[in-house]
Amino acid sequence: MLQLPNPRDNGLGGDDSGRAQPEIVLLNTQQWSYVQGRYELTPRERQIAELICQGLRNGRIAKTLRIKASTVKTHTRNIYRKVHVQSKISMLLRFVTDTRDIASPYSGMDAAQAAD
Repeated sequence: MLQLPNPRDNGLGGDDSGRAQPEIVLLNTQQWSYVQGRYELTPRERQIAELICQGLRNGRIAKTLRIKASTVKTHTRNIYRKVHVQSKISMLLRFVTDTRDIASPYSGMDAAQAAD
């Protein structure tokens, strides 16, 4: 599940304010499966791509997955090469664009419903 990062949490994946943050899902499981197949991502590359797209930084991803930050960097370089991008935002935009015709979390909703 892909979420937009909260600018107040500095990309660490948590909000210490105690307030509930709205969850914005850009890609569902079906869309991630499509991305994984289209770009021939390994399961670990997909996992790292999902965390990157959630706004996590390499250090946080490494801690979450219990791997070294250098391993995250290696996987990220491999993902960029396979997807033909050079940045995290380009990767996110490519994934969203590529999957826009696949059932999205908001299929069948009007703008007001999707905003709730």
